[in-house]
Amino acid sequence: MIFDRVICGVDASGESLEAVRQAARLLSGSGRLVLLGVIELDVAVHAGWAASTVVEQLRSEAESALERAHREIAHLRLAETRLVEGPAPARFQAEIEREKATLLCLGTHGHRRVAGLLLGSLTTTLLHDAACSVLIARPPRDPTVFPSAIVVGVDGSPQADTALSVALSLRERFGASVRTVVASGGKKLDLDAVRRARPEAEVLPGKPVDVLAAASADADLLLVGSHGHHGVLGLGSVSERVAHQARCSVLVVRQP
Repeated sequence: MIFDRVICGVDASGESLEAVRQAARLLSGSGRLVLLGVIELDVAVHAGWAASTVVEQLRSEAESALERAHREIAHLRLAETRLVEGPAPARFQAEIEREKATLLCLGTHGHRRVAGLLLGSLTTTLLHDAACSVLIARPPRDPTVFPSAIVVGVDGSPQADTALSVALSLRERFGASVRTVVASGGKKLDLDAVRRARPEAEVLPGKPVDVLAAASADADLLLVGSHGHHGVLGLGSVSERVAHQARCSVLVVRQP
């Protein structure tokens, strides 16, 4: 899978800038990167009579964040900033469709999974529903060599095989190490079949989320495949839970 059409969410946070840097690293050599800022007008509505002032403040902050983010990737030829208005999840989905994006990059603001579900966070929503792969960026130990240590979870499924394929392509591109792990406590896991297909995989005791979250402590990028469940069926999925609990950046691989 080639990440040739990448969208990166931008706000005023430092986490957002980290996502921009990692988006630029994973972008293919001739790819296109769109830095996307969203003004959520619902915030202004709650301001009542001061709504117009709030809108202008939100616009000013969003424009400043986009300018700062664009300076991070000024070396890229095919890059642009885009500012849109409306509910953030819907606008991101629309831009993903418009660009036929292969990767969406977002920063993490440190919310754990429970907070994300209760607050309807953008990250949680797009992990479920984005029609492309999703990177949740966390600061690596050494940004200049990211990714340098990759962990990928396998379970014998075609989705996991796709994630492994992406991991191996990143190894070839960046010279990163790749550690393949399988959790022995996974549901409907044919461990013997996985061992035959992936003899290099480390079989570790425990449930997939726990095993992958622990393995992430020694990596700067963790890859998991997405089984394509959306909405209610997607709640509690391994990929979504790992993305919130891992200690490094997580790339949830989904076929566009």
